[in-house]
Amino acid sequence: MSSSTDRRNVAVGPRNGGAAVKGVIQKVHSPNQSLNDPSEEDVQAFLIDKDQLHTFDDLTKVNPVTPTTVLKCLQARYSLKVFYTHAGCTLVALNPFQPIPDLYSVDVMREYHCASQPQEFKPHIFIVAEEAYRNVQGQLEPVNQSLVVSGESGAGKTWTSRCLMKYYATVAASSSANRSQDTVERIEKRVLDSNPLMEAFGNACTLRNNNSSRFGKYIQLQLDRGQLLVGASVQTYLLEKTRVACQPANERNFHIFYQMMKGATDEQRKDWKMPHNQCFLWLPNCEKQIEEDSFHETVEAMVHLGINPESQRQIFRILAGILHLGNVSFCSSTNEAQPCDLVEHSEDFLRRAGELLGVPAEELHRCLRVRTLKAGKQNVLKPCSQAECGVRRDCMAKLIYGQLFEWLVTFINSCICADQSKWCNFIGVLDVYGFECFQINNLEQLCINYVNEKLQQHFVAHYLRAQQEEYVLEGLEWSFVKYQDNQSCLDLLEGSPISVFSLLNEESRLNRASDSKALKGRLEKELGGNGNICWDKFSKVPHFTVTHYAGKVSYQLEGMVEKNKDPVPPELIGLLQKSDNLLLHEIFSDKESEIPNNKGLSKVTVVSKFKNSLENLMKLLLTTAPHYTRCIKPNSDCRPLTFKNKEVISQLEACGIVETIHISAAGFPIRIPLKSFLQRYELIGKYSASGRLDVDSDADGTNILQQEVEKLLKVVLQHNVSCDERRSLVHCGRTKVFLTQPMLDLLEDHRKKILSRCAFTIQCCWLRYQRRRHLARRQSATLIQAAVRSWLVRKQIQRWNGAATVIQNSWKKWRALLKSLAEAELDDARDLVEEDTPALNPVVRERGSVQLSSFQEPVPVRGWPMGLALASAPSITVSLTATGFQKMISVMTSLNLPSRRGEYKVATNQYKQGLASIRAQPRGSVKLHYQRSPLLYADMQPDLKSDVTGFNEILLEKTL
Repeated sequence: MSSSTDRRNVAVGPRNGGAAVKGVIQKVHSPNQSLNDPSEEDVQAFLIDKDQLHTFDDLTKVNPVTPTTVLKCLQARYSLKVFYTHAGCTLVALNPFQPIPDLYSVDVMREYHCASQPQEFKPHIFIVAEEAYRNVQGQLEPVNQSLVVSGESGAGKTWTSRCLMKYYATVAASSSANRSQDTVERIEKRVLDSNPLMEAFGNACTLRNNNSSRFGKYIQLQLDRGQLLVGASVQTYLLEKTRVACQPANERNFHIFYQMMKGATDEQRKDWKMPHNQCFLWLPNCEKQIEEDSFHETVEAMVHLGINPESQRQIFRILAGILHLGNVSFCSSTNEAQPCDLVEHSEDFLRRAGELLGVPAEELHRCLRVRTLKAGKQNVLKPCSQAECGVRRDCMAKLIYGQLFEWLVTFINSCICADQSKWCNFIGVLDVYGFECFQINNLEQLCINYVNEKLQQHFVAHYLRAQQEEYVLEGLEWSFVKYQDNQSCLDLLEGSPISVFSLLNEESRLNRASDSKALKGRLEKELGGNGNICWDKFSKVPHFTVTHYAGKVSYQLEGMVEKNKDPVPPELIGLLQKSDNLLLHEIFSDKESEIPNNKGLSKVTVVSKFKNSLENLMKLLLTTAPHYTRCIKPNSDCRPLTFKNKEVISQLEACGIVETIHISAAGFPIRIPLKSFLQRYELIGKYSASGRLDVDSDADGTNILQQEVEKLLKVVLQHNVSCDERRSLVHCGRTKVFLTQPMLDLLEDHRKKILSRCAFTIQCCWLRYQRRRHLARRQSATLIQAAVRSWLVRKQIQRWNGAATVIQNSWKKWRALLKSLAEAELDDARDLVEEDTPALNPVVRERGSVQLSSFQEPVPVRGWPMGLALASAPSITVSLTATGFQKMISVMTSLNLPSRRGEYKVATNQYKQGLASIRAQPRGSVKLHYQRSPLLYADMQPDLKSDVTGFNEILLEKTL
């Protein structure tokens, strides 16, 4: 089973029901055909083709259905290492007794989980798990699911339950998107780690099974509305505490003791006072090696569940104390008035047990040898006999181990159980002890087989009987299939007013020593007329034999009453309450109220408590949708791939597999109320391809609802289907619609197609709306952007205009200032008369005119702002004025005058060169004023050695 093509069937038939829907519906069985008694010729004709027997992955396809044909099909498949086969509503699982690689890998789990039709794959336990997972939020109202795993001891129930839990922990957490991955891993890891821890403390190696469950458990896997695993809870039933102090021949104690012996370190052994060569009476067959002896795995599970190292140390010290207590033995005292003495070497074990359990060795010694009796208001101490001392020792060991197991279950639930507000549905996995029949059977086997009788009755009542009765009430043409009803056996065990349990409880409540022969006499007297109980008159051992659904089992009466009483001496509880071991003190601190009420509590027997807890379990199962898995043990020797016909066929007949196949092949496993059917599938009529069909799902009245259902069925079955073929697929009853699995798949396929079309239409409308909305938003955004840009441009232009205005005003003011300065510097001819020259304006004198003196070195002459005077002698003054910017630049650039006394550099503060007008006054008056300066055409760089020509010569001829 390495690929999907290997798991996928080539020709897919129906899981349930008698037809297959693949385009054209074909009928496989008619209801009456499968119910007729087949002839020997039909059986031989079916078995003659041996090469095709392994192809029947669903036994409802077998025709004829007999124990022989079913057995041969299972044997053929088992020889090819195919271990799962559908049998109608039940999955048959054959134990291979060896590891099968890749059969339960994570990839296989996800492949079954992601498949649209898991039924198209080969039968597997994961198909049952996936059906339950999908049915939680399935076709109709969410319903809690239960997976009932049953079978004999060693058939593989514990392994199957472990695979189911691993499957849900994988697929129910893999799609988590809302929670952190650490949270998901923590939840699924803790749920999975609860298994090895509980198996270590509750499972043991027996003659039939190396990992036999010695307690029952119902695990609720809690799912939220998104079908994600958010937690789990564990309920346990009847731990076999007697195994701690009494192990049947060739069997072992609980796994945890052997794990400690084989996996502990030297430091731990020193702490537990368990040297390597130490032997314990309560650890038989210690040399046997099995896979479950993994101490490291148990410790790792404790760590993941949150048990701190100190609590782990206290747990292992308690277990070691129990083992040391088992090596304490007593011998009779020579004086009957004195308590019993300890045998040789027992004192050391007693001291170690007291130290490990945290109680004084002297008080422990006294409590085991002396009991306290109440005589009125006084307490009387009475020495115990040798047998009573052994019973009190065993009682103490069983009490401690039982309470420790309950504490572990409570702690596990506190770690993995989610708050009620976080989950809404659950999937329950029921794993109980299998049917047992040993050479010596006592109260434990009676209770275990009683559980299996109740589960078998649940299957009979829920499927074999209830379905057939419902077919008749709903008006279906049905011929009853005979089946084995175990109700008479249950009446024998638990019936009212007289039953085995009632007589056993009555004997246990009597304040006297039990007498097995007297109990046998009462059973014969009261229940002698019941056909399910008998006695071997030639046997000297008191016993009774019960005919169970799986066979006859003989139970010994010796010690059964004492086990049912399960007495707990109050002085032992008082001693354990004083323990220095904090965990042991915590466990027994709540038992304080039980001491004074011991007389009343003795009326609550083991059978009464177990029966009440089992009734609560059955009530819980009735509120869920069950899924059955029948585990079959191919051989009693646990040899790999060995198939023994007699053993297998006895199990098939006991659990009613053949009858189940008959009813599944001819019946209708799916039943839906009319109104619910219309509410779910009315859209098929509204959106059918042949035209709209109005279906009123709110109609009242049975006849009207039936008519509406018929309309829908005509739309779905629009092909050429005969009446017989239609009856084999679907039947409309008085209050319900009865469907086969192929018909349900066809309806769901139509519904999915219509929902897909509607979803596509909704998506198109939504995308169109989104596109239009996007376009409108884009247009609006463009308009807003344009408005903002225009506003920004206007604001910028306004700033530019303001700045230009400021510049223009400043420039106009500057021009006016320059003009006024130029006009102030210009004068008339009469102003040149020296004696008549008026005083210059101080501002003009300061800024425009500079008097030059005679200097030996060339000096720069600067005029501010535009005036400039040049002279070759102090008596000569040259003034420069300007009326135009260009004139000033031209004159200042071209003026580079040579002199006999040196050269003068002309520069201004505002410009590097240029002037507008020149006024010079040698002996005579020379005045130059022009509008267009001729200096534009002057020599810009005249040679200093050459003769002065041009305008400079004209200007300065008299000066030079």
